[in-house]
Amino acid sequence: MAREGASEERKVGRLLSRLLLGALMLGLLGFWTWFGFYRLNPGEAAVILRLGKYQTTEVREGLRWHLPPPIESRAIVNVGLVAREQFGDIDTAREAATLTETAMQTGDNNIVDLEFVVKYKVGKAFESRFRIADLRETLRDSAQAAMREVVGRNSVDDVLSEKRGIIQDEAAELLQKILDGYESGLYVEGIELQEVQPPASVRDAFDDVIAAAQDRNRKVNEAEGYANEVLPRARAEASELVQGAIGYRDSKIAEARGEAEGFLAVLAEYQKAPAITRKRLYLETMEEVLPGVEKVIIEPGTASVLPYLPLGAARKEPRP
Repeated sequence: MAREGASEERKVGRLLSRLLLGALMLGLLGFWTWFGFYRLNPGEAAVILRLGKYQTTEVREGLRWHLPPPIESRAIVNVGLVAREQFGDIDTAREAATLTETAMQTGDNNIVDLEFVVKYKVGKAFESRFRIADLRETLRDSAQAAMREVVGRNSVDDVLSEKRGIIQDEAAELLQKILDGYESGLYVEGIELQEVQPPASVRDAFDDVIAAAQDRNRKVNEAEGYANEVLPRARAEASELVQGAIGYRDSKIAEARGEAEGFLAVLAEYQKAPAITRKRLYLETMEEVLPGVEKVIIEPGTASVLPYLPLGAARKEPRP
């Protein structure tokens, strides 16, 4: 009986030991599983690696889970933040490194001090985290290389004023190509030129040139505005004169045709009865002429007796 009691106790002990071991294993498993939970906030992505090899990229925000380490691991990358990288500070910094960073040669062999900003964000989380060792340094070197190449293709006037927008766009496009070649995973939002100035030793001369160019553009704009104001008025006056001349020409042609037709009508009547027509023309002409001529009527046979005294003409002479 004593042996049977001892045997039962050993069985109960082993069962308790197994239960405790199972509970401990379950606890350890749960604790290990807990390391696989993580939360993604808006604008974040999780790069999942399985035994060190890229598995997937999670971008859905909220509570997520993957196999706990060391089977799988994660790297959280902010893909929504637009970062800014400043290049140069012409006004406040004069260290050798800053001067080297801002001084660039133009296509016509001039030097400009150029300050610019690169805006970028992470486009591919895995590449930005694991492809390049020093992402920021690579970005800075690439941005300076792209900007120097674009500036080197343009003249100093283009860089200072005329093609700033075009230079920004070309530099951003070239920088994106360089970063894509490195598989950096970065996306260039844009490049903004801040301060663009000639070297201090010739800055005054360049300012005078720029001021002269601005004055020239202003004068050209004023001249174009004056031309746009005067030319329409001159064209209208010219059109009016042309129309007036055309009207005068047409009236004279019609008048001449009317007189010619009247003459031809008289000629036809004259050819029918020359004597009568000649007499009628004479009388009509005298009828038109005589009202404006002073007349003296002399009775036939008295011209040798009475003297001619033009009293009426004397009366019409103006007084002194």
